[in-house]
Amino acid sequence: MPLTVTITGTRSTHHHELTWYANLFKQFLGPFASDDQAHFHIGGAKGIDSLTLVWLAANSKAKITIVAPGMLAQQPPEAQEAIQRCCERIAEIVELGAAELKTPAYHARNSWMVDHSDMVIGFPLSGPEATSGTWQTLNYGAEQGKPRLIVPV
Repeated sequence: MPLTVTITGTRSTHHHELTWYANLFKQFLGPFASDDQAHFHIGGAKGIDSLTLVWLAANSKAKITIVAPGMLAQQPPEAQEAIQRCCERIAEIVELGAAELKTPAYHARNSWMVDHSDMVIGFPLSGPEATSGTWQTLNYGAEQGKPRLIVPV
């Protein structure tokens, strides 16, 4: 049975080189991405969302779904560029249509992704657990009884 995975992570990624992330994704996403029946839900923001989208598009045949809290046009330019660059590999774009892009809209997006997944892979900033959207998503996954893989960056 194919595995559906939510990817969540920090938007702050400039503290490592792109090759560092590529190696990290190969190690921690690669085993899941090698199944061409796998399906990934990605939030469509900058940072980990965009980096994993580009990596998965180039290194897997897995199905990719982008989930936006509002409309795709509201996403940051960096994220829109990654989505455009990988458009032929994106199977679906879900726009949840939130009127305001504030915390409740991001939590709704995160919950939607987890609710439609079998597990969550999170890439939070290194350090203690915080109140970030990444941790909110990981904790929501735990509350739903879904396995989590936490890979600090």
